[in-house]
Amino acid sequence: MGWGTTNCHESCGLSRTWFSLRDPLRCRVMLPLERTPRQRIIDLITRTRLSSYQLAQMLGIPERQVEEHLTHVVKTIARDKTRRFILDPACCQDCDFVFRDRSRLTRPSRCPHCRSEVIAAPRYGIDLSAPQIE
Repeated sequence: MGWGTTNCHESCGLSRTWFSLRDPLRCRVMLPLERTPRQRIIDLITRTRLSSYQLAQMLGIPERQVEEHLTHVVKTIARDKTRRFILDPACCQDCDFVFRDRSRLTRPSRCPHCRSEVIAAPRYGIDLSAPQIE
């Protein structure tokens, strides 16, 4: 095994230079990868809005996998009274039509009004809210 330069986890900016591939300290740098992709998605979209493409780039997984994980993230967040899942809907960039009533989390292929395929991707986020007192 050799020596080299690497970025173990680019999304969080951790890097380690000139390590041995047999180096036991390398495992400490990899700690964020111990979380599941859904846990990492929740961490990334809390208090911010990101598209599935941005999430895929940060996580290093295909965009379709991110979209599949998001359906389960919505269910997880729905059970937690202190957090709310936010969906900024997709919109047509030609006629400004907003896809408000769309139930799917994926980007639509074309606008129903002008038939344009220039659609801005939906953005996802999680807002923290105060617990409701009954």
